[in-house]
Amino acid sequence: MFSQRYERGATLVTSNLPFDEWAETFGSERLTGALLDRLTPHVHILEMNRDSYWLAQAKKNKARPDANAGAEAGG
Repeated sequence: MFSQRYERGATLVTSNLPFDEWAETFGSERLTGALLDRLTPHVHILEMNRDSYWLAQAKKNKARPDANAGAEAGG
């Protein structure tokens, strides 16, 4: 997929893993290196080192059991 889009259009890649852990996801250091070689020439890396918004919302809702009572009761 990436090789077909290479320099033909914008591609957005998101990950919660640092680059050095990508090889575990893609299963091969060689494949990961090739992918990064194609992505990095025109890349903009945005690092957002914040707590997850969705995790915070889930914790907040779990702390307030009455917040989900209406949804579970159907109304």
